[in-house]
Amino acid sequence: MNRIFIIAGEVSGDTHAAGLLRELKTLEPDLKVVGLGGPKMREVVGESIEDWVETAGVVGLWEVVKMYRYFKEKLDGVLDSILDQKPEAVILVDYPGFNLRLAKALRLGGYKGRILYYISPQVWAWKKGRVKTMAQVLDLMICIFPFEKEFYEKSGLRTEFCGHPMVDRVVTLKREWKREPGLVGWFPGSRLNEVRRLFPLMMDAAKAIKLAVPNARFAVSAANETLAGHMREMADEHGMPEAKRWIETGTVYDLMQRAEAGAVASGTATLEAACFGLPYTLIYNVSWPTYIIGKLVVRIKHLGIINILAKREVVKELVQGKLNADTLAKATADLLTSESKRQHMQGELAAVVATLGSGGAYARVAKVVHESLAA
Repeated sequence: MNRIFIIAGEVSGDTHAAGLLRELKTLEPDLKVVGLGGPKMREVVGESIEDWVETAGVVGLWEVVKMYRYFKEKLDGVLDSILDQKPEAVILVDYPGFNLRLAKALRLGGYKGRILYYISPQVWAWKKGRVKTMAQVLDLMICIFPFEKEFYEKSGLRTEFCGHPMVDRVVTLKREWKREPGLVGWFPGSRLNEVRRLFPLMMDAAKAIKLAVPNARFAVSAANETLAGHMREMADEHGMPEAKRWIETGTVYDLMQRAEAGAVASGTATLEAACFGLPYTLIYNVSWPTYIIGKLVVRIKHLGIINILAKREVVKELVQGKLNADTLAKATADLLTSESKRQHMQGELAAVVATLGSGGAYARVAKVVHESLAA
């Protein structure tokens, strides 16, 4: 009986790891799984997964620095646990700040099993030199974007492109709905610090949009009820109690198909919005220390994955200093008032999404992992 230790540190990683584990258990029902993750992983394999995604899912350099002691203690504990249990394989799912440090520490600690990485870190954007180290400590990279395979294999790291799992999710979640005229979908992110930075801007932008587009209506997607509660408090504090009526929980994919236009926080949701054909603006705002350091290390022209895949700006990006209530209102109103702009963007989004595979991503990933365990 094979044993694996798997680690995911964010909501999206929990989703991807759960999809992989579900398919892997069909190939190897007796597989023993332990690790760190979230509620979706626990649904598949039970309480052997420690739920830590709410604590682990912080964004921004400054925010991580403030929690340095916590993450250092957690990494040391996981390292000791893996070296003690000696699983046949360790599967690291996204979350590079933690997982890449753990992979290196495992090799330095003498771990002899296989280390597999799923959802490849975007080192092609911010630290290409790290690829050499990754090639030394990892046995396999499993990526979700087609251009990543050639990038990693140049370093000697075996890499498999298994398609993007969002392609499969769209098939099951897509509705044959007509978009609601004037409806703006706000997607401020799945982390509290993101929501605190972006939701007030959205409320202010809504005032300006209503002046330009009188029939405009608004809905904001909350990733969970906890965040929804914070948004309600923020609406009261902002002097816009009516914004509490915008808040929806658990309807993110429906809202992406109902809204005529929207704004989406940089991250996984921008690709999801593209898959559902939502005309949107990408928005991004972190602490200034985080942004300044990021500008020093990021080596790509665009922030959004759709624009990176297209190698040009398909989706307008409002980043840091360029993001304010006025610029957000203008970008959103431009989409609301121009059917031709919306249709053009939808065509461009569809062309980019078509490069991500034809479905069955988790099954292919599970097959690759299973073969690696058997070897």
